[in-house]
Amino acid sequence: MFDLTNEIYTDADKAREHLEAIHWPNGPICPHCGNVDPARITKMQGKSTRPGVYKCNECRKPFSVTVGTVFERSHIPLNKWVLASHLMAASKKGMSTHQLHRMLGVTYKTAWFMAHRIREAMKEDVKSSGPLGGEGKTVEADETYIGKRETPRKLARGRIAKPTKSGKAGGAQKRIVVGLVERGGKSRMFHLNDATKATVRDVLVRNADRQSILYTDESRLYTETGSEFAKHGTTKHSAKEYVRYEDGAVIHSNTIESVFSVFKRGMVGIYQHCGEAHLHRYLAEFDFRYNRRAALKISDAERAEDLLRGARDKRLTYRRIGEADHA
Repeated sequence: MFDLTNEIYTDADKAREHLEAIHWPNGPICPHCGNVDPARITKMQGKSTRPGVYKCNECRKPFSVTVGTVFERSHIPLNKWVLASHLMAASKKGMSTHQLHRMLGVTYKTAWFMAHRIREAMKEDVKSSGPLGGEGKTVEADETYIGKRETPRKLARGRIAKPTKSGKAGGAQKRIVVGLVERGGKSRMFHLNDATKATVRDVLVRNADRQSILYTDESRLYTETGSEFAKHGTTKHSAKEYVRYEDGAVIHSNTIESVFSVFKRGMVGIYQHCGEAHLHRYLAEFDFRYNRRAALKISDAERAEDLLRGARDKRLTYRRIGEADHA
């Protein structure tokens, strides 16, 4: 249970010790040269030295646990970072910047920047985690449309865009999100500029093992690519068919639909507006929480620790984020 009086949320030194226990369970590691020899690492002390600073006697460089993380060079007290991380990790549909600004006692601009850094820590390393699914496993795929595009979709003269399954052009100028989910496992969502057979195939073959069983709706986006998987089953949503039982298999794409449902409720009810340039960050946030959901027996505290653990080897500077429109 979340305890706001926990010292890691109120004391910067306790928060640093908490972060050190997560990142350095066996003692300090120099982020500059990788030195782990405790005999060659000295804890710096003195009135002019802030707590938690070490010096590596191999590369002669000082460091702290925040070096090489999204918290590096931040003047915000570390306990506020730890509290913000817990709040965003524990809130199923997200935590608005205004809410963070009020709860943390920081400016709106600071809370906005903190939230984006935390989303960067939530981002999955797809290369190291590998593809979804595998032999005997099921992957569901679908696409959804949300919000209005900031760069209108250009169409050939006389051509009417019909990206939706029903054939209506209502989604022509909406943002496109393609999602994959392994049943009982992880989800991955991607923002695409255009949903075509080629772009959707690229997402599928890069992120789903082709030995998997693939389930989708009847969209023609998946017809050809589906043949590259061990099996491809579809349901006909236009005919109100949402699940079908066939040879002991339960064919549906309801799991990915439920992932989209939580995402949309969060974007509409909590965030309300998101700059298109930042949409991929929000997708990473919702994927992070889904992949560590309570149904997998992962607690809020464990999810928050995973977030802090993921903060390493990621940097997001103010200049890079400031170049895009605010969300």
